[in-house]
Parts: sequence; C-alpha cells; structure tokens
Amino acid sequence: MDIQTVGVVGLGNMGLGMAATLARKGFRVVGTDVNAARQSAAGAAGVRFVPAPAEVLHGADALVVSLPFARDVEAVVTAEGGLLARRDRKVVVIDTSTSDPQTTRRLASRLAQAGHALLDAPVSGGPSGAAEGTLTMMVGGDEADYAIARPVLQAMSARAPHVGPSGAGNIVKLVNNLLVAAHLVTTGEAMRLSEAAGLSAEEAVAIVNTATGRSVVSEVMVPRWVLPGTFDSGFSAGLMRKDVRLALDLAAESGLDLPLSAHVGRIWEEARARLPDTADFTRMADYRTTEGES
Repeated sequence: MDIQTVGVVGLGNMGLGMAATLARKGFRVVGTDVNAARQSAAGAAGVRFVPAPAEVLHGADALVVSLPFARDVEAVVTAEGGLLARRDRKVVVIDTSTSDPQTTRRLASRLAQAGHALLDAPVSGGPSGAAEGTLTMMVGGDEADYAIARPVLQAMSARAPHVGPSGAGNIVKLVNNLLVAAHLVTTGEAMRLSEAAGLSAEEAVAIVNTATGRSVVSEVMVPRWVLPGTFDSGFSAGLMRKDVRLALDLAAESGLDLPLSAHVGRIWEEARARLPDTADFTRMADYRTTEGES
C-alpha cells in the first residue's frame, strides 16, 4: 500500500525530529500536539500543524505516535469517531513510545478488528537521532504490516529490524533501558571511585573506553553530557524511571527474581531528591554527587 501522507501525533523532543525527518525525505507530514506552541517549530520543519488529532487520524496513510505513556497512545488511537471509524484504507500505526507488551497486544488486537494495524516500534538514539534520521527502532508486530510501514521506518532510522510479533519491540526496549539505567549507576560510581583515588574521571573514562568496561554510557553519554556538565540529552529521569518500572513489572509477571535490577530500580527511585523526574537522565552518572546529596 502506497504511503504518501504520514500523520505524527506528539511533536515533543522526539516526535518533532521524526516529523521533520519524514518531511525532509519527501513525505507529506501533518502533525498535532497538545501544546499549540509547537506549531511554529513544526511549520519551520515542513510539517503542517493541526490543533486537534482528528484531522491527522482521518487523513493520514500511516501514523507515527510519540507520546509519554501507553494510556495516551490508547486514548488517541481509540478515540470515538477517529481511526477506528475509518474504512477507506488500512492504516498502520507506528507507536514509537515505550509501553508494556500487554497493552500493546491489546491495542493491536482492537485495531486489527477495525481493519488497521499497530507496530510497537520504540526508539533509541535521542532527539539528535530523530532529527537526523539515524534512530534505532525495535519493531514488533505482524510481518505484513511491517512490510507496509517499511518506507516510513527506513526514513526515520538507520536500523529498524523486525524483532518479532506484537509486543516484541517493547520487550527488547525495556531490556535495553534496564541495562542503560544500570550502566548509568555503575559508571557514575566507577568515576567517583577514580576521582577519590586520585585519577580524574576524564582520564579514567578515556582508558575505560579502550577496554572491556566501556558502554554507550561511557563512550557517548559521559563525554557529551556528564563531563562538561551540560546534562541536556533530551531524555528525562522520569521517563527512565517509568521504563525501569515497566521492566521490573514485566519481570514480576514473568515470575523472575532479578535482584540486581531490582536494586537499580530502588536507586533510581531513592535518588529523587537530587534527580527529580524533570532532570536529564544522564545526571544519574554525575560522579560529582552522591545519592544522599541534593
């Protein structure tokens, strides 16, 4: 099925970058956001802004959704008189939010009953990756629906593998973010140890990044946002806390005891005094502070 017009619901840090990338790569893009102040930025990026999602839901050949919570996604795509009422064509919804697999599967089933489809396609790469079209997308859903949406997925990403049936994309994203949450804690502690023992964090991380202790946290996040103290990656501590909770909920539902992961979750929750939900999540690796400091 030919996709010419893509609707984007949610023009925040990630959604606006994805919308701009799609427009730059030749799609007609119509977008909406609860914050009308996003209209100016959308227009500058070649995105036609509409104040309410109804026009997006009724006029797009495919939908990209970028919203904070699963309940927000469900409210938009199941709104009365919206997508579920369309009969002119099959619309594939590409949900780039991070959600729990159970909600994803329930929503996919409901959309399928109305002749549409849902791909859970959470992303990694941050606002810069969204703006540059270099995201990694982890796509769950039916293979035929993945094939329909492939031109949109390829336009937004450097990699968008189909990882399995509905819910699989969110499973791997939760696994990924659980690891990132742990790496931020351990890398911050390791850099604090190095400083206390007499070697600067900058000198230590430069060597770690040539050795086996390296990670994306040490290779990218520490040099870009932690060492200079900018902490402006565009991803909040609140969203990371949400993802860690979802991962631990999934572990409980799967009958697993993950003691180290559970402790990581407690560290993130107990760090609220110095790391509120509005703070940048890379502050967790700030070796200049300790969990008890505000």
